[in-house]
Amino acid sequence: MQLSYLAPWVVFFPVIGIAINLLFGKTLKEKGIGITASLAAGASFLISAVLAFTLSATPGGGTFTLLEWIGIQGFQVDWSFRIDTLSVTMMLVVSGVGTLIHIYSIGYMHADVRHNNDPSRYRRFFVYLNLFIAAMMILVSANNYLMLFVGWEGVGLCSYLLIGFWYEKGKDGTGNALAGRKAFITNRIGDFGLLIALFLIFWYSNPHSLDFESVFKNAGTIAQNAPGVLTAITLFMLLGVAGKSAQLPLYVWLPDAMAGPTPVSALIHAATMVTAGVYLVVRSAALYTLEPAAQSVVMWIGTLTALFAATIALAQYDIKKVLAYSTISQLGFMVAAVGMGAYVAGIFHLVTHAFFKALLFLSAGSVILAMEHTDENAHSGERGGNVHHTDPQDMRNMGGLRSRMKVTFWVYLVGALALAGIAPLAGFFSKDEILAAASHKNPAVFVILAFTALLTAFYMGRQVFMIFFGSPRSKEAGQASESPAIVLVPLLTLALLSLAGGAFNFPGIQTLEHWLEYSFERIPLPPAEFIPWVAGVSLVLALVGILTAWAVYGRKPLAKASDPDPLSKPMNGVFSLLENKWWVDEVYQALILNPYQRFSAWLANTFDLGVIDAISAGLAALTRGFASLLALLQNGYARTYALVITIGVVLLLTFFFLR
Repeated sequence: MQLSYLAPWVVFFPVIGIAINLLFGKTLKEKGIGITASLAAGASFLISAVLAFTLSATPGGGTFTLLEWIGIQGFQVDWSFRIDTLSVTMMLVVSGVGTLIHIYSIGYMHADVRHNNDPSRYRRFFVYLNLFIAAMMILVSANNYLMLFVGWEGVGLCSYLLIGFWYEKGKDGTGNALAGRKAFITNRIGDFGLLIALFLIFWYSNPHSLDFESVFKNAGTIAQNAPGVLTAITLFMLLGVAGKSAQLPLYVWLPDAMAGPTPVSALIHAATMVTAGVYLVVRSAALYTLEPAAQSVVMWIGTLTALFAATIALAQYDIKKVLAYSTISQLGFMVAAVGMGAYVAGIFHLVTHAFFKALLFLSAGSVILAMEHTDENAHSGERGGNVHHTDPQDMRNMGGLRSRMKVTFWVYLVGALALAGIAPLAGFFSKDEILAAASHKNPAVFVILAFTALLTAFYMGRQVFMIFFGSPRSKEAGQASESPAIVLVPLLTLALLSLAGGAFNFPGIQTLEHWLEYSFERIPLPPAEFIPWVAGVSLVLALVGILTAWAVYGRKPLAKASDPDPLSKPMNGVFSLLENKWWVDEVYQALILNPYQRFSAWLANTFDLGVIDAISAGLAALTRGFASLLALLQNGYARTYALVITIGVVLLLTFFFLR
C-alpha cells in the first residue's frame, strides 16, 4: 500500500509531543504546553486522514513493519502496523476526538490547576494526555495480538495516572487515589483473561504465531483439531473486553473514573480506553464467527449491561456519573451488536457515541467550570479534598443555567438528543441499526434494548431539565457565566458531528458498511437495514422518555436543592436501590474484598510472622549462638591461640598415626 510508511507517525507524533513538553515545558509555559500537545494529537489525526484517503484509492490496505521485535527459534513477532479500513477508522476517531479534547483542555486545565492550587501539574496533565493517545494508537494500529496488548496495557496505565491525577484529593484525602487504584486492579482482572487467550492462541496455532492473518487463517484448524479451545479463547477474550469496556461484572471502575479531570472523562469514555474492548471483538471477528455459543454470551453480556447501567443512571445526581453510567449502557449496545455479528452497526455506534459522549462530558465540564468559578473555595467530593456547602457537580445545586450559559445549553441539548436517539441526529441512526439487527437475531434482546432506549431518553431528559431549567438552586448557579471560547469551539465542533454523524452510514447509502467490508474478507457481513417499524418504535420510545422526563422534572422543577427527587416517593424503595447503584460495590466489599483482607491479615500474622519470620529469626539466633562460641576463641590472648594451635597439631598427628 502506498504511503504505508506513514503509519508509525500516528504514534511518533504524540511521543514527540511528550518529549518536547518534558524537555522544554518550563520554557514553553502553559499556552505553549497546550499548543504543543494539541498539535501532536492533530498531526496524528492528519496522518490518519492521509491513510484513509490512500485506502479509499487503494482498497484492501496493507502492513508496514517498523522493526523485528521478537525472534526465538522460528517464532517471530514484528513491530508491524496494520493499515486497513477498520484500523484507520479507529485512528480517525481516537486522534480526531482526542485532538478536540486536547484543545478543550487548554482552557479547562488552566482553571482546574488553579482551583486545585497546583499550576505546576499543567504540564504533567498534557504529557499523560499525549501518552494516552500514543498508547491507543498502538492498540488500534497493531498487526498482531502482542503489539495490541502493549497498547492495551498502555491505556490501562494512562487511565490510572489520569483518574488519580489529583491523587491527594477526594473523600478523606484518598478518594481519587483509590479510584485510580480501583480502575487499575479491575482492569488487571480483565487483562488476565486476555493473556490466557493469547497464550492459547500461541500454543494451538500451527505454526506458533500471534499475527492476525496467521491466527485467523488457522482458526478453523484450531476449532477442528482442538474442540473447546476456540471457545475458551473467545470467552477469555470476553473477560478482557468486560474489563476495558466496562461490562458486567467488571464495570465498577468506570463510574469512579469520574475522579479525574473532566477532559479525562471525555477521553476515556468517548475515544480511547472503553472502545478498546469493542474493537478487540470486531478485530477478532474471524474467531467469534466460528463460535456461535461465545457470540451469544457476548450478546447477552452487552444486553444486560445496557439495561443494568441505564437503571442506575435514573437515580444519580452527579452530572458526570449520570454520563458515566450512560457510557456503560451504550457500550452494552455496542457489545450486544458485535455479539450478534452486526460488526458494522457496533463500529457505527462506537463512532457516533464518540461524538456525542465527548460533547456531553466536555459540556458538563463547562457547567462545572461555571459552578466552580463563582466559588473558588468550593470543591466537589469527587474531585476535591475540602468539605464545603456546594458541590459543583451535583445537579440539585444547578438549575436555571439555560439563560446564563446559552451556548453550553444548546450543545448539551444536541448531545442529549443524539444520545436519546432523536432523528435525524447521529445516535438515532446508529442505535437503529443495532435494534434492527436485534429484531432479526433475538426478539428478547430487541425488547430489552428498546426498553433501555426508553430509559436513556428519560434520564437524559431528567438531566437537562435539572441542570438548565427552572430557577437557580444555589448561589453558584445564579452567578454562573459562559465558558471561554477555547472551551466552546471544541463543543461546537462536536455538536456539528453529533448532528451530521448519521451520514457516515445513512440508510440506502451505507458508506461505512462499504468502507469496512474490506476488513472482513473472511466473514459474511449481514447487510445493514433500515426497518421502518423498528425506526418508528425507537423514535416513539425516545419521545415518550423525554416527555415523561418533562412531566416529572420539567413541568414542576425542583425549587430547592434539598427537595426530594420527584421519583423517590412513587418508586419507594426502588429509587433508593437505584440511587445506591444496586449496592454492587457493597456486595463486592462484603463477599470479595473483606474476606480477602481478612485472609491477607491471617496470612501476614500467622504464616508470614509465625512461620516465615520464625524460620528467619531461628536461623539468625543459631548464627548468633555459633558466633558467640567462636568469639570465645577470639579473646586476644596469645596463650589461647598457642593452645589452639597445639591442640590442632596433636589432633592432626593422632589422625595420621591412626591411619
